[in-house]
Amino acid sequence: MKIPNFLTLARILITPLLVWLLLRNHVAAAFCVFVFAGLTDALDGLLARVLDQKSRFGSFLDPLADKLLLVTCFLILWKIPIRGVHIPTWLVFITVGRDFLILTGFFVLFLYKVRFEVRPLVSSKLTTLFQLMTIFTVLGRSIFALPEWTYLMLFVITAVFSFVSGWQYVSMGMSLFRMRRR
Repeated sequence: MKIPNFLTLARILITPLLVWLLLRNHVAAAFCVFVFAGLTDALDGLLARVLDQKSRFGSFLDPLADKLLLVTCFLILWKIPIRGVHIPTWLVFITVGRDFLILTGFFVLFLYKVRFEVRPLVSSKLTTLFQLMTIFTVLGRSIFALPEWTYLMLFVITAVFSFVSGWQYVSMGMSLFRMRRR
């Protein structure tokens, strides 16, 4: 197994630990686990490029690990406020809905045997960055407090990028599907 894929699997395996810590109200420990997960996300991509260890398996596994971590955190932090701050319902619908739509699109393309390569868009990378920042700041509230307006601003920016990248993926999927039908 290649090192980047090992790091991605580690991120998948620590997600249940993060959930357990949050449900037990060990927020500072959950914050540390989340930071570790974020570092493995950055490191696996960097190592894949530097060590030339990109793989087709990794190109599917990495976004899946991101989705698992982010969706899980968004859902839990929607229900469990951290020192009075929680992920708002509208942001959960946008972020989780986007990921559900993208995964559904992948399955439809796969079922119809449409060939495609998993390559993240710039807007998608920015979406992931802002989603990670959102969770980081909400979990980090147990350690450091930001002015209230920064949370709302971050929520809105995350929603905008989530919507834009979701729209771009849907448009690309529809184009691939139309080309396949011709």
